[in-house]
Amino acid sequence: MPSILIIDDQPYMHELCCHVLMKESYQVVSAGSVESVRRYLEDSIPDIVLLEISLHGFEGWSVLYDIKRKYPHLPVLIVTAYDSFVHDPRVSQAEGYVVKDFIHVEGLKDKVTQILERKGFIKPSYSTMDGQTASPVSQLHKLSNKNQCQEEQHEI
Repeated sequence: MPSILIIDDQPYMHELCCHVLMKESYQVVSAGSVESVRRYLEDSIPDIVLLEISLHGFEGWSVLYDIKRKYPHLPVLIVTAYDSFVHDPRVSQAEGYVVKDFIHVEGLKDKVTQILERKGFIKPSYSTMDGQTASPVSQLHKLSNKNQCQEEQHEI
């Protein structure tokens, strides 16, 4: 099961990501401070990092730089409420950029899935007999009937 580290200081973002990504059977871990990110990365390496650039109390760009310096192959997806960073050259260090859209959260899930597919952590999506697109992970999740976001989310 692919693991995702969410670095965001907004509790509602943790809940939103948990809800969307746990439906896809991803293991979600969240961090709200630089210290907790460092502690977590000393012991575990996630399959992907979702990073809010506009963090209160610390600089998201420096977190991105530190992660890429120590773990150059670790994909980082910038997830922010601001589209003002889209053309910032520092974005090129990340695997992508997603503006938080609480109405269309499927875009976040789709981007995470694309990155994990490209990195080989999950198999590519396929079309079902009824014409809908599904991933093997989501099909497995539907079969296992697990949707307990609160129990599976881990705060570090």
